Amino acid sequence: MQVIETKLKGCYIVEPVKFGDSRGYFFESFNERTFNKLTGTETHFVQDNQSFSTRGVLRGLHAQAGDHAQAKLVRVLQGAVLDVAVDVRPGSDTYGQYVAVELSVENNRQLFVPRGFLHGFVVLSEVATFFYKCDNFYNKDSECGIHPLDQDLAVDWQIPIEELLLSDKDKEAQSFAAFTAQVVK
Repeated sequence: MQVIETKLKGCYIVEPVKFGDSRGYFFESFNERTFNKLTGTETHFVQDNQSFSTRGVLRGLHAQAGDHAQAKLVRVLQGAVLDVAVDVRPGSDTYGQYVAVELSVENNRQLFVPRGFLHGFVVLSEVATFFYKCDNFYNKDSECGIHPLDQDLAVDWQIPIEELLLSDKDKEAQSFAAFTAQVVK
């Protein structure tokens, strides 16, 4: 396993070592001991989630707040997505900055999104199956987020806006400016 730190401290691209021959391939998608050693974290995942979406579906930007904050290790089991993590840790030098990484079944890349980050993705392929591990249980009352097309963040989702499919919840999400004011209080 190779771990590459992104421009956002604590947010890592994880590349497993893939072994293949005429029968197919094998790779270890996660090993807690190796992962924690390479990232310097003490992450223990307690929940796995999976979603299936079609091209242009944009999910996010979401986070769990307070005691229910979650770190995630995300990957694609089918297709390709552009995965985005936004640093919203109060006092962080990279507050409001984002990293975008293409995750696909071909590149086997994963993204570790630490606590204190908003997270979202858009499907680039015709369909995608998205899988993620969380280090804390989901709590509906602790969910927060911002509108994924917020101009202050200006995330380049790599798909024309008119082709994006958002949930009603994401269409009605608050602006980054409103979120920032909430965090600063």
